[in-house]
Amino acid sequence: MTRRATDKTKALDAFLAAKFEIDAMLARLAALSADHFETSPDEIHWGHVGTLNHYRAKLREITDSAFKEGEHAE
Repeated sequence: MTRRATDKTKALDAFLAAKFEIDAMLARLAALSADHFETSPDEIHWGHVGTLNHYRAKLREITDSAFKEGEHAE
């Protein structure tokens, strides 16, 4: 196998490993969201709102970058 083919194989392996890790994180987040982030309506307070806004801001950074929106728009 040539060096270039080996480099492409390693890059593909690294890409797939990162993708699988992202998929696992997304599945965990989806499950947590489905469970209302482990809260009940009677427990909600402004700390919960702040936490969700923090999560939302981080996810917005990712989606803006991935979809070339917001500050990443062309």
